[in-house]
Amino acid sequence: MKCVTSKLGGYDLLSSTPSILVVDDELDIVVIFKQALSRQGYTVFGFTDPLLALEHFKVNCEGYGLVIADVRMPRMSGFELAANIKTIKPDAKVVLMSAFEVSDLEFSMPGIKIYDFLRKPVDIQTLVQRVKIVMAN
Repeated sequence: MKCVTSKLGGYDLLSSTPSILVVDDELDIVVIFKQALSRQGYTVFGFTDPLLALEHFKVNCEGYGLVIADVRMPRMSGFELAANIKTIKPDAKVVLMSAFEVSDLEFSMPGIKIYDFLRKPVDIQTLVQRVKIVMAN
């Protein structure tokens, strides 16, 4: 499936500032990231279920400038989510994060560029700084 244009819940995802999709099975992380990035002027959508996040991305992909996802989640890993997102929107920027060690083998996904990796717990100042860098490139 390729990217299509849409609106969701009254938000125009095609606004001048690209939106950020945050996906983590821990609700507290989704809420903290959403609050911190919203304070910086970003429109942030958060999901605790990667399959729901992927469905949302499929119909709203043009509005997204960045996807931040946990590596280890039930039902779909962050790597699988990244691969699916890149199938829909090849130029999508993806940042992965984990509190666990991630092997080089897990990171070897041919043709899928991961822009950054965040080690959990993520300091909010570091999160904001890294997001600004990724969004600027």
